[in-house]
Amino acid sequence: MSVRVAHVGTGNVGKLALAGIIGNPALELTGVCVSTESKVGRDAGELAGLDLTTGITAVGDLDALLATRPDCVVYCAMGDTRLHEALEDCRRILEAGVNVVGSAPGLLQYPWKVLPAKFFAPIQAAAEKTGASIFVTGVDPGFATDLIPLAVASTCQRVEQVRCMEIADYATYDGSTVMYDVMGFGRPIEEVPMLLQPGVLAIAWGTAIRQLAAGLGIEVDEITDSYERVAATEEFDIAVGTVPVGGVVALRFEVRGMVAGHPAIVVEHVTRLREDLCPEWPQPAQPGGSYRVEITGEPSYVVDICPTSRAGDHNYAAILAAAGRIVNAVPAVVAAAPGIRTTLDLPLVTGAAVYTPPNTAQPVG
Repeated sequence: MSVRVAHVGTGNVGKLALAGIIGNPALELTGVCVSTESKVGRDAGELAGLDLTTGITAVGDLDALLATRPDCVVYCAMGDTRLHEALEDCRRILEAGVNVVGSAPGLLQYPWKVLPAKFFAPIQAAAEKTGASIFVTGVDPGFATDLIPLAVASTCQRVEQVRCMEIADYATYDGSTVMYDVMGFGRPIEEVPMLLQPGVLAIAWGTAIRQLAAGLGIEVDEITDSYERVAATEEFDIAVGTVPVGGVVALRFEVRGMVAGHPAIVVEHVTRLREDLCPEWPQPAQPGGSYRVEITGEPSYVVDICPTSRAGDHNYAAILAAAGRIVNAVPAVVAAAPGIRTTLDLPLVTGAAVYTPPNTAQPVG
């Protein structure tokens, strides 16, 4: 029997997740909810970028979506700049007895010792009351900072440090809110964007660090962070606009989980808007971008993850991977115990329903 799934949000991740739901034979789409008025009434197939008609049209109201009686809601609305609203949306869905799998709010990936309990206690309470569960994931934070490191660490006799890296050129990333407001690209270097406000990095990636620590059976004493940025010396164009002289064009940051003064778990991001910038910084394993997991121990490892796609570049492929991890987790989350669930709780999600013979797949995007 297929799982009845409703969907919220058709932005960068949401559009691809919606296409994944439509194309997954284990799932049955019941409805779509959007926040943009011009999208209301449009067919789900069109919103997903697919050349097909589903007969399911988008609504602009969460109650109308829940009225379709789904087993699970895939929640891909923006969470970075609307944390309180996203938390309340998820609480309402759980209160209705419906499971949630999503890309937001990212802090629910592993909120314990990261968020004050007042933020996530209502989520947990609603889930326990109705028997529903919620799982928030993606790529980073997500499988590159939880599943892959823990899988590799399972072969080690000793682990001294786990380092998870994203090394990417973001010039083709077309999410203007994330690029400008969250990360500060193109803004004067004197401005401090949301991501780099005091404590934000430690919260945003603290979920990944705390989850890895739990998986490794260690206790993190504190989470520290640092960053450096580079300004443009010439004007040039990127997907979301023009970067002026003096605007930020490269960002490198580290978030460290400290154990007895040692950085036991490190998340590092190296982000450029042009591949020739900061050549002394770490370079990706493929042109454009890659993820890297480094484990120092016995044995030690360097694992490079190079997402590619026939429908787009490395940025598109990474977003597609995030959407795939979300959608493929739906059956496991529906079957899970009530509450906030994490990678440590769920069985291995294998993508059991996604095999497709060559040359028969519907293009996405």
